Amino acid sequence: MTGRVTFYGMSLGMFGSEPWLITLGDNVHITAGVQFVTHDGGTLILRKEHPDLEWTAPITVGNDVYIGMRSLILPGVSIGNRCVIGAGAVVTADVPDNTVAVGVPARPIRTTEEYLARLQAKSLRVGHLPAQAKAEAIKRIYGIPTS
Repeated sequence: MTGRVTFYGMSLGMFGSEPWLITLGDNVHITAGVQFVTHDGGTLILRKEHPDLEWTAPITVGNDVYIGMRSLILPGVSIGNRCVIGAGAVVTADVPDNTVAVGVPARPIRTTEEYLARLQAKSLRVGHLPAQAKAEAIKRIYGIPTS
């Protein structure tokens, strides 16, 4: 890790068996259930005929990246700067800078700037508030009684 990384729920083995092959940039947010896999385990069934067979490759995550819940990041992938990876995505190929990628396999659906424009249009404007004040503001917005 080269910078600030925030984990929202960690699981045993989330960095696979070669965690030293994973580079995380600054301001990276990793949510629950995300897995980084740096090797292809399918080689195990072929080693009877090819005992030296191995495919392992590094994973690189840039700066200002959000990785949604239960995403899977596969060997050799680079995720650029200012990217959002949608929940449940399977990232099999590089994701360029300023990209929102979703799906199985993950595909770019818009730029980060387009994503921002959509968010600004529907923002509740409470992201700057401390947790308790934010919760109270959201409850008021949706008509939920506050204590």
